Amino acid sequence: MKLLFDQNISFKILKVLPSQYQDSSHVKQEGLINAHDKQIWEFAKLHDYTIVTQDSDFNDLNVLYGFPPKIIWVRTGNLKTLALLNVLVNYYDDLIKFINDDDYGCYEILRIEKNDHSTA
Repeated sequence: MKLLFDQNISFKILKVLPSQYQDSSHVKQEGLINAHDKQIWEFAKLHDYTIVTQDSDFNDLNVLYGFPPKIIWVRTGNLKTLALLNVLVNYYDDLIKFINDDDYGCYEILRIEKNDHSTA
């Protein structure tokens, strides 16, 4: 799965991702750390990434321009890196279904389960 993490998510997440997310990147790694959301959106579209973000801006772009790219919108509030990693691992099967479904452009994660928490 190719995820592109927005700047509101720590770059450190790339160091702890499991193998099923090995093709993922971060806007910092792609030289897009200060880019406008539309530039990041275009980059993700061009390179077949699904954007992972904690804000609504990319969903707004999908409403205006359609998709791809698809958006995973983590609406749980700020999470530590390992807590976010746990969310992605726990939602993996649902995320695969979402990415393979041509009818949906945004997957919203509204809450986290008890086993998604991390103290690290």
